[in-house]
Amino acid sequence: MTTPQGGLRPAELPEPLLRGGGATLDVLAAQIPAYTDSLVAGGRGGFPTPIVLGACGIARVTAVADEVFGVRPGDVVVANGLFRSGRAACPEEAILAWTGIGGDGRATATTDRMREIWRDGLYAERAVQPERTLVALPGADAYPAPERLAFLPWLGIAGEAIDRADVRAGQVVAVVGATGQLGAAAVLIALARGATAVVAAGRNREALDALAGLDPRVVPVPLTGDRGTDGPAIGAAAGPVDAVVDTLGAVPSPHPTMAGYDALRPDGSWVLVGGVRQELPIPYGDFMHRRLTLRGSWAYRDATVLGLWSMIRSGVLDLSVLDVTVVGLDDPAAALTAASRSRGLSVVVLVP
Repeated sequence: MTTPQGGLRPAELPEPLLRGGGATLDVLAAQIPAYTDSLVAGGRGGFPTPIVLGACGIARVTAVADEVFGVRPGDVVVANGLFRSGRAACPEEAILAWTGIGGDGRATATTDRMREIWRDGLYAERAVQPERTLVALPGADAYPAPERLAFLPWLGIAGEAIDRADVRAGQVVAVVGATGQLGAAAVLIALARGATAVVAAGRNREALDALAGLDPRVVPVPLTGDRGTDGPAIGAAAGPVDAVVDTLGAVPSPHPTMAGYDALRPDGSWVLVGGVRQELPIPYGDFMHRRLTLRGSWAYRDATVLGLWSMIRSGVLDLSVLDVTVVGLDDPAAALTAASRSRGLSVVVLVP
């Protein structure tokens, strides 16, 4: 993108230059999230231009700066785009080559500078990224389908939320917003972590059917948007719900999210990881007497994504269930249109 209103277009650019703290990459595959057309149109916050978009993906390291030791030339890495300032007392965070600011979501001089410096995203043949946004994946050079591995950043976000919910084998987990790509990732991980049942609550019936076909432990619940209907339905689908992970995106009301709250058993965990932009009417007394735990989750730790890679590598987490559409760099408009139609286990991946 050359201007904020300019849209995506293919362009021949100079090779991205290696800079201090960074690594140059050959891009292998990068997922295009379903909401990317809205982001390009300015509906999800701004970013500096000109810019090569693409925060997350799978790439091979070609060179590293002298002070970089966490990744090495030849490594296959996952790039997560989340750049942290490193100030432990008050960390400032920004997603590079994309939108998204950590903390209260308001940009600072520091986050602005981060995004000004690092603009060479992964929707390209080559990129340059800071070391701290890269995680080396041992053995990934032998993985036969990098286009499927491009889903790993979404699995990382969902896996962090599952961890924050303290999900353990034998528990009942509900995923609200399960028919989105982040929700589908949460369903996959809850199954792989040994959930006795995963209640998949969402609005898209086709995507719900695909999730239900994964495993008999998946119990689909169509969301109506009415809290009084959806909460009891989620709670009754598979017995007492130990944990609810809310992965909903932009929705017109808080009712679906609060339906997840209503479905929790006493002492249950409720984790918010989606893109809901609503105030939640949490009743103090009810929350206290049910001894619930509420946690937020954003992005993921390196250890989380490395653990998920180990699960993929060993076959515990099977990415063959994904319905992958591969696109190239030549027609950005068609790629965005295809991505906007993707749901759940259906993903669109750029392979340069």
